[in-house]
Amino acid sequence: MFLDEENVDLRTMKKKASLFFIVATVMIDMIGVGIILPVIPSLIEELTGDSISTASAYGGMLMVAYALMQFIFSPILGELSDKYGRRPILLISLLGLSIDYLLHALAPTIFWLFIGRILAGICGASHTTANAYVADISDPDEKAKNFGYLGAAFGMGFIIGPAIGGIFGDIDIRLPFYIASGLALANFLFGYFIVPESLKIEHRREIEPQKMIPGIALIDLTKFQGLILLILAFFLAHIAGQALPSIWSYHAMEVFSWGESQIGFSLMFVGLMVALVQGGLVSKAVKTMGEFRTILIGFAFWSLGMFLFSQAGQGWMLYAFMIPYALGGIAGPTLQGLMSNTVNADQQGKLQGGLTALMSITTIIGPAIATSLFYYYTQTPDKVYYPGASYLASSFILLTSTFLVWFGIKQLQNSSKKKV
Repeated sequence: MFLDEENVDLRTMKKKASLFFIVATVMIDMIGVGIILPVIPSLIEELTGDSISTASAYGGMLMVAYALMQFIFSPILGELSDKYGRRPILLISLLGLSIDYLLHALAPTIFWLFIGRILAGICGASHTTANAYVADISDPDEKAKNFGYLGAAFGMGFIIGPAIGGIFGDIDIRLPFYIASGLALANFLFGYFIVPESLKIEHRREIEPQKMIPGIALIDLTKFQGLILLILAFFLAHIAGQALPSIWSYHAMEVFSWGESQIGFSLMFVGLMVALVQGGLVSKAVKTMGEFRTILIGFAFWSLGMFLFSQAGQGWMLYAFMIPYALGGIAGPTLQGLMSNTVNADQQGKLQGGLTALMSITTIIGPAIATSLFYYYTQTPDKVYYPGASYLASSFILLTSTFLVWFGIKQLQNSSKKKV
């Protein structure tokens, strides 16, 4: 009996260690993304000797390189993890991230930043594997809670990352990258020596090459004809949403002459506000106003926030305008939930897989648009100077999404009436 109890305790300890490892992996990945935002403009300036305007163009290309690698390698790593297990894929990803951050810290030219971002994109494409690991180690009644931990780690990483980048970036703009490298290496060592494999050999399968094609899940979205307008609204909204992480640092440095710590704390505040809204207000808003009104009001706030960012003339205004921007966070999850509730249970995987692929594409398109607009409207201040152009464009895109949602929901309502 005592042996049985010891075995149960040992399994529980291993499960907790495994869950901690996965949560830490996701958090470190997001800390790495957040750490870069406050310091990358200054690092690019140092390496190129160019202005903030030109640095933003390089920054956009770096973001596109990172997102493109994630888009390409996410399905590949997912398939490899089903064949060879989750643990080796996750460990390789963590070691790769550690090397990437070290490359950023030591980079002598801008070329090495691109090498680092490409490597980071490949290694950061492990989210699918992380989700699969959690599914492997969780009992059915634990899955919702454990996936919630992953979501919290994702959000906390983006709150902690900018703060680290800002504080230590003021000391030395390369110091945050050494810290991120050390964190990734420490988690790699913890995983290597402590954490077991989650996927049993009997549950592994052969690789299916067609599933390794990037964006293959997008084909499934064409089957949801009744949701086309809502899917298009979802797509445009996520493109617009890329404006803030893409140009926030460049805009704040250009317009308000902010340093790394000011940018870091402002981004941390954005992360906190969005987390509070999405974690506490979404369900209350839906219960009070219903899905239709929650989505429309959310998009209206989101669009207003972006418009106000484009008009901000003093630094304190950015903090004030974060309130309507963050309140817009009630729209996205509610829209995704509405679409999910519209399709049958056996179609959920195809819908969510397609939407995830769609979001991956927006992380390629969005930064390219936002940084290009910022570069164009700041490189020739004697002609047309408008640093907030990207925010203004995003505001109009979100307004377009609002109308698409209106017509899309009306279409669904009319379709339901006809069936009745």
